[in-house]
This record gives sequence, C-alpha cells and structure tokens, in this order.
Amino acid sequence: MPERLNARVEACYQQSEAFFKQRFERPQVSFRLRGQKAGVAHLQENLLRFNPQLYRENSEHFLRQTVAHEVAHLIAHRVFGPHIQPHGAEWRLIMQGVYELPPERCHSYAITRRQRTLYLYRCACTERDFPFTARRHALVRKGRRYLCRSCRTTLVFTGQQRVE
Repeated sequence: MPERLNARVEACYQQSEAFFKQRFERPQVSFRLRGQKAGVAHLQENLLRFNPQLYRENSEHFLRQTVAHEVAHLIAHRVFGPHIQPHGAEWRLIMQGVYELPPERCHSYAITRRQRTLYLYRCACTERDFPFTARRHALVRKGRRYLCRSCRTTLVFTGQQRVE
C-alpha cells in the first residue's frame, strides 16, 4: 500500500520542482491518521500523514487528489512562506497550475463511524443521564470530577453503558 502512495508523493514533488525550477526537501510520510480526515500536512515538521482506511476504500481518487492536496500545502509553505491561507490563492495555484487538479478543500469519501461506548453518569437532582466518552470516563477514574450545572454536585457513574 505505501509504495503507490510514496510514488505519488514523489511524482507531485517532481512536478513542483519542474514548475518552480527549484529543489524541495522530501517530507516524511506517515500512515497514522484516523477519523474523518483523509490527510494532513504538518508544515513545520515537513510531514504528511494519511488515513490508511480511507486510502484503501478510495485508492484511485485518493492517490490523484488527496495526495496532491496535501503535498500542495507543503510546497505552498516552502515557496510562499508561512503567512498564507491554508486553501488560499497560493495553494490553489499549485493545485490548478502545477497538478492540473480541482482545488477541492474537502473530500467526499464515505466515512464509517466506529461504534463507541458511552458511560452514563447522573446527578442527585435529576433523573437525566449524562453520557461520558471513554476518555472522560477514564479521567473520572483518575480523580477528575465533573459537576452538575444545576446543583453543583459531583456527577456519579451509574454503572451503565450505552453503545452507539
């Protein structure tokens, strides 16, 4: 899987070098991105992160559009400096003028949401449940307290969970 994506990153860099007539340092490429984002360019670190799940499910479009989109961020940063808008004129110039691709800001890949467990908390003043994420529940177990906005008493875990 990474071979084709790395080859596409290299091809985008070669196109950019031919267009701007200068050499660009190659970025580190990572496949450690989850969630809704298809890719992220870390400008200061010269790092590209890609979502392997979205790549597997949309490989052709991902290689053509998403990889170029993220590389264009790094190239725009190197050529035009740090004070440009993320999807501004400079980035659009690279997408259209260098890669001959539409300057689409967002992908439209279908995203499958993972099931998540919510931990139900309650307050003494109401019968209403307060669903906590696993992260917030873990913080409570480490000693953090969350208060009811109405009566200011500590919310207490009911022992119940809900899967969404």
